Amino acid sequence: MYPNDGFHELGRQECLRRLAKVPVGRIVYTRQALPAVLPVSFGVDGDGAVLLRTSAASELVCAIDGAVVAFEADDVDAVRHAGWSVVVTGTATVVTDPAEIERLARTGPVSWAPSPQEVFVRIEPGLVTGRELVGGRTLYRVDLTA
Repeated sequence: MYPNDGFHELGRQECLRRLAKVPVGRIVYTRQALPAVLPVSFGVDGDGAVLLRTSAASELVCAIDGAVVAFEADDVDAVRHAGWSVVVTGTATVVTDPAEIERLARTGPVSWAPSPQEVFVRIEPGLVTGRELVGGRTLYRVDLTA
């Protein structure tokens, strides 16, 4: 985070708690040597890993399996000029353990665009950062609602 940008920094556990409250985020990955951003539904596992459920044949799975990615989710109140944003950076891997797949099929995220052959992708939370703007006031006491 940037120490003088006027936002309140969130701790790791608070970031993971907030992630678990929103249904959609964005995965940032590399596609043909360029940055790509894709909105996705997701879940958060008990260990803080971000979980995606998607088509086994998708371009996304081919691009991210074994790669370092970023995942971002937020909640914004445009009227109050308030909100938060959390970024998880880590390695994405397709879940292959049969017992883990069975567990995630019961408890994991549900795809908004189901396909006949789906896989779970786990993003290990190597780096977790977040920031918040509360009630339309920056740390500099500038009122953004005026």
